Amino acid sequence: MDEVKVLIIDDDELIAQSTTEYFNMFDVKSEYVTDYDSAVSYLETHMVSLLLLDINLGDKSGFDLCKKVRENYDMPILFISARTSDDDVLIALNIGGDDYIKKPFTLNILLAKVKAILLRYEKAKAALANDNESATITKDESKSTTKIKLTEDIVLDTGIHKLKNGDAQIDLKAMEYKLLKYLVDNVGRVVTKDELLKEVWNDEFIGEGTLAVHVRHLREKIEEDPKHPELIKTIWGVGYLLEQYL
Repeated sequence: MDEVKVLIIDDDELIAQSTTEYFNMFDVKSEYVTDYDSAVSYLETHMVSLLLLDINLGDKSGFDLCKKVRENYDMPILFISARTSDDDVLIALNIGGDDYIKKPFTLNILLAKVKAILLRYEKAKAALANDNESATITKDESKSTTKIKLTEDIVLDTGIHKLKNGDAQIDLKAMEYKLLKYLVDNVGRVVTKDELLKEVWNDEFIGEGTLAVHVRHLREKIEEDPKHPELIKTIWGVGYLLEQYL
């Protein structure tokens, strides 16, 4: 498959084309499509590292496309839209978007954001690949030191970056794993939102909304009742606390 760093999906062809040309000028290989069906077809024949996705796509919605993409792909998805309501932002983040950028945007700021996210994404992929290659060694040599029991059933294995509930594996995205691991490393201590954004995301452009969505996704995977969490506690106005695990 051909590999492209960024696929821009926007029904405004002028914006899509100008953004693509700007990114390519700075060696971030990019292409664009202007509708839902073209995006689906493109992803079937190309490897894409990141999506820039508009909400309005003619007779179809970027929300619907995001849900479709999340069925098969795990690349970062950044929504770009002139729609500025909080409801739109929350929907975008809750269905699998990683961030929400409001139009009009400045191309140099958008490029910096995309580069930072691509760098993290590629580092995470490389780390996972290295872990997979060494899994047969680490599981025998350090199985007692890498497995952290969060509850009676849920175990985080930091040696192979896996989370399990009994014998069943719980799928974690790269940033979900990194967030959980940071909380585990700081168990029993209140970690501020600013600290998490700096140490986990290392990105000045990521906002508290993205952090909140990732925390919610983690709770859905490890808490018995995500609406009344017992492990990851919210310390209102400050940050989060991972309670002492078993």
